[in-house]
Amino acid sequence: MRNAALVASGLLIVIAAFQIALALGMPARKIAWGGGYEGRLPTGLRVASAVAGFVIYPLVALLVLEAGGVTEFDLVPDVGPVGMWVLTGLFAVAALLNFLSRSRLERIWGPVCLVISVCCGIVAASV
Repeated sequence: MRNAALVASGLLIVIAAFQIALALGMPARKIAWGGGYEGRLPTGLRVASAVAGFVIYPLVALLVLEAGGVTEFDLVPDVGPVGMWVLTGLFAVAALLNFLSRSRLERIWGPVCLVISVCCGIVAASV
């Protein structure tokens, strides 16, 4: 369970770093946001990437670490098995959507999301 939480959180931090790079102006190169952008993202998507990279993915990583028994932060609520199953489902859907992307390059995120989903499922079954 701890290893699954560590793997999932590590991958979530990789995604967060990627989103932060996009927010800071890294060219998307059809690897993100539906694969429809070659250069810098439009301002709205850069803001969304900043929120995802600085808030959403790090928070999810902390929730997974907490549920997996790796950390004990009082600031992070215990999501319990239901919350972990919800994350499992969300990342399974994300994997499917990435696998189905029109952009061949964006499909790289499919396996990443699938591994996160499986790891969240392992944590959920162990909580």
